[in-house]
Amino acid sequence: MNIPWLEWKNSPWGKATGGQWRYAVRNATAMCLALWIAFLLDLDEPYWAFTSAAVVSFPTVGGVISKSIGRILGSLLGAGVSMLIAGQCLNDPWLFTFYICAWLALCTYISNHYQNNVAYAFALAGYTAAIIAFTTIDTTDSMEIFDIAQARVCEVITGLLCGALMMMILPSTSDGNTLLVSLRRMHQRLLEHATMLWQPETTLQMRTSHEGIISQILTMNILRIQAFWSHHHFRRNNATLNFLLHRQLRVISVISSLRRMMLNWQDRPDNLQDTLQALLLELQDPGTNKYRLAKILSQIYPDDPFNYRQRAFWLRLRYFCWLYLQSSRWLQRVEQASPVETLAPPKVTALARHTDSTEAAYNALRTFLCLLLGCAFWITTQWSNGAGALTITAISCVLYSSVATPINTLMTLFKSMALLSIGCFVLKFGLMVQIDDFWVFCAFMFPILLTMQLFKQQQLKYAALWGQIIVYMGSFLSITNPPSYDYQDFINDNLAKLCGIMLAALAFQILRPSSDKRKSRRLIHALRRDFIDQLSKKPQLTESQFESLIYHRVSQLNQSKDEQSRAWVLRWGVVLLNCSHVVWQLRDWQTRSDPLVAVRDVCIHYLKGIMTEKGVQHHSLDATLLELQRMSNALAQHPDRAARDLAGLIWRLYCSLSQLQQGGITPGIMPAGKTTPA
Repeated sequence: MNIPWLEWKNSPWGKATGGQWRYAVRNATAMCLALWIAFLLDLDEPYWAFTSAAVVSFPTVGGVISKSIGRILGSLLGAGVSMLIAGQCLNDPWLFTFYICAWLALCTYISNHYQNNVAYAFALAGYTAAIIAFTTIDTTDSMEIFDIAQARVCEVITGLLCGALMMMILPSTSDGNTLLVSLRRMHQRLLEHATMLWQPETTLQMRTSHEGIISQILTMNILRIQAFWSHHHFRRNNATLNFLLHRQLRVISVISSLRRMMLNWQDRPDNLQDTLQALLLELQDPGTNKYRLAKILSQIYPDDPFNYRQRAFWLRLRYFCWLYLQSSRWLQRVEQASPVETLAPPKVTALARHTDSTEAAYNALRTFLCLLLGCAFWITTQWSNGAGALTITAISCVLYSSVATPINTLMTLFKSMALLSIGCFVLKFGLMVQIDDFWVFCAFMFPILLTMQLFKQQQLKYAALWGQIIVYMGSFLSITNPPSYDYQDFINDNLAKLCGIMLAALAFQILRPSSDKRKSRRLIHALRRDFIDQLSKKPQLTESQFESLIYHRVSQLNQSKDEQSRAWVLRWGVVLLNCSHVVWQLRDWQTRSDPLVAVRDVCIHYLKGIMTEKGVQHHSLDATLLELQRMSNALAQHPDRAARDLAGLIWRLYCSLSQLQQGGITPGIMPAGKTTPA
């Protein structure tokens, strides 16, 4: 009988590629090595070293280094705070409860305000303090608290060092190479995106593509951070990589503004589409230059000097070509740079990001109340396994507070804990009880870990489940020296952990994260507030900072199922971004002393009149659009070319603002009124 799934080629070992084998062998070896060293050092609970090695099992060098640094700093901070809290509250359980809940709430709030290493470090500082402090609840000697904290930190660092050592022995794909390949692919995709957006018809695919390309560029910023830690060459050229990400975001903005101009340009030249296609085709050639591009651009250069619309479009299209060509050359220089070469690109700030203080405070409140309720139950009932339950609750509340769908994540965690309870019971009391030699245990454990690591890579649908099983396996097996085989304690501890997850799930169900509509309302409110700042004489954010901040806010709803909320945040972001680019160009007229400066000031004044933090005054918007159109038509007849160029800028502003007339009031968010909804 031939059973296909029993064939070697269909098994996880037969299907594994060379990279998957390297990843699985590296991480399984690191976990076993960490456990052995923890036994060798005679640490209290060696399975924490086992768990720590599993946590930093990143596929790239930069990911392992950056996460290890965050984990070390977070562990040290959490251990210090746990000693301070436990040492000061040895005889007062309610004071201990208030302090530990407040600390975990503070860590939740801070981790929600940052990304990458900082967020991870504070999240870890929160639940590390919980892990240590909850286990010292019955301790009466402050020196014993120090010993416990010291042991936990040593176990964590042991696991991290073993993971780093195995990464050096079996290195994986370079973060820098991955980043460069991603930058090159994105550079080529920008031309495909321009081809799509410069079509006259409007499709849903355009918005999806626009959201997707913004999200991918911001994701590459994470790759840039990992590449920074992976090799000194990328640390040396970090400014160049950051500059390239800014250039790609600017290219997206210019593509969008050109589309808005085309949609509001009725008398377009007949050869416009052919010229655009020729330009995009020429830009695909790595050997292109400004001269070859200028020859194509000359085909749509306005013959009529008073045709300000065509000239404004031509100037913006030329800016797009020069911008894309600049990005191509800097990307090529980075790819061809020697390991010791340092490039000097134009200075730009780091990509700005959005921080939702309201959501962060709400998540912190949920963590505080959930743990306060759990601790109160623990103190009242004197539950012997309350420490294990509250530890899992603390980890869940802090770690998953910023997840888009925390209930789904907690349900996955619950499934992994349930499977671990059954599997580890069989493994512990069916196998481990028969083994009295560490290396014999590793001989059984290593193939199991290896297989689970392969499943994690091959079964992408269940990757999160397998990852959680691998990480939490150590705490379920509770491998100690000497070993402990207490049926009742094992079962009670596992039930307590499941109860801890259920308590966290109940907290997330009662105090649910903000809906997508509320998030979109806050995001649009923040977009308008920042745009109003852009209209001031000395804005707090530069043009590039405002641009990256807009795109970061737009990406906040990428995982949202509410299409209407996503569409409105994207529309507001695109409109305000296009307007801000015009405003920054209008500011360049400050050096002039002719009457055109007064016209510039009137345009900015009109924007201040129609845009408020609460919304747009539609009667002012209609009047402003009419006035902008009148001003651009009047300036078009001016004999000075500078005046006609100003007419083109005003027309661009008109094209950007006119999009606000198309949607009116957002259905389902606010009742109809005089202002555009928040």
